[in-house]
Amino acid sequence: MPRGAPYTLGIDFGTSNSAIATVGPDGRAALVPLEGTETSLPSAVFFNAEDRTIHFGRDAISLYLTGVEGRLMRSLKSLLGSNLLKEKTHTPGGLVSFQDIISRFLLELGDRARAHLGGEPGRVVIGRPVHFVDDDPARDRQAQGAMLKAAQAAGFAQVSFQLEPIAAAFDYERRVERETLVLVTDIGGGTSDFTVVRLGPQRVERVDRADDILATGGVHIAGTDYDRKLSLEQVMPLLGLRHIGPEGREVPAPIFFDLATWHMINWLYTPRTLQQAMELRRNYSDTRLHDRLLTVLQRRLGHRIASDVELAKIRSSANDGATALSLAYIEPGLATQLDAAAVTRHLHDLLRQVMDCAQECVRRSGLGAGKLDVIYLTGGSSALVPFRDALRRTFPATPLVEGDLFGGVASGLAYAGLRA
Repeated sequence: MPRGAPYTLGIDFGTSNSAIATVGPDGRAALVPLEGTETSLPSAVFFNAEDRTIHFGRDAISLYLTGVEGRLMRSLKSLLGSNLLKEKTHTPGGLVSFQDIISRFLLELGDRARAHLGGEPGRVVIGRPVHFVDDDPARDRQAQGAMLKAAQAAGFAQVSFQLEPIAAAFDYERRVERETLVLVTDIGGGTSDFTVVRLGPQRVERVDRADDILATGGVHIAGTDYDRKLSLEQVMPLLGLRHIGPEGREVPAPIFFDLATWHMINWLYTPRTLQQAMELRRNYSDTRLHDRLLTVLQRRLGHRIASDVELAKIRSSANDGATALSLAYIEPGLATQLDAAAVTRHLHDLLRQVMDCAQECVRRSGLGAGKLDVIYLTGGSSALVPFRDALRRTFPATPLVEGDLFGGVASGLAYAGLRA
């Protein structure tokens, strides 16, 4: 493809990570480098209060965690369909709506693609989950409309959408050698999405694939929910969650739930919330726990805790041994640990809901589980060992095939753009 020639972009705007792909002259999708040689970009924005600049991705997270004064935002996709989207939030540069921050992130993705490819994209296909909002079609439509508005504000003129698991199926189809019935399992940061689809080399060039999509399903449970649950079970009790106070009652829990939820953490750093946290002291029998809570809030350590919990989850899933989670930046010597058994125990109920969604998707396809040829895995959270173990228990006769966990959806979106 000559530099500057019209091209199609597939944009996977994820809760935790984002990626972009385009199809080259050879007909194969290629991921666009977005941060150095990295083809995935953490969906993070940092407003630097020291020099009034805006940073993205790993750069944004690194600046925040090293103590640069400013405002970090992640999990922005989780706000689509919520009442918070149009609200304005304080940044070092003034009040900005979350809608505009999403537009600014998409603009940055587009600028990085333009710098690599040259010229303007002729068409942009953006991935969307099966449900932005569970069991609420009106809010789901509102969420897609907000995403369209953000993309247009970012300078993309011709925008369409494709379900993320279907995009992943289009990417996988390039590698199958015969007609195959596939359960595409796309587990990202915000949603777990499933599609039962018929794929095959004779079907690749068909424009209308409606008859090949046998069922779709999704649930708003995924990686950030796993992180939140692990934080609530392993870290928040060290700050007072479930602690019994002198009057025989637990410390009020809302502050801990917000502290374990990435996109809510910044709301805890207001003077009003800090004052409310100080007033909780009378609810503690062991005031050391309260001291830790105040340290976290006053020193703005919430995102660091969330990041460390996520990393510990990943490490514990990579080996069967215990993974240390040091919290010495809160109090010298403070620590907890995760292992695969603990992660499995803590996530049991969430994983059960995700498996129920997968089974319901297969049921609605009209196929028995034994008729599936393969389960295709994409999305970063599909690497979690307890999740894969749950899939094997639920579909014991069906092999698992791992795709490109962070780039498969973007590549499939680029292929989808060729069909439109």
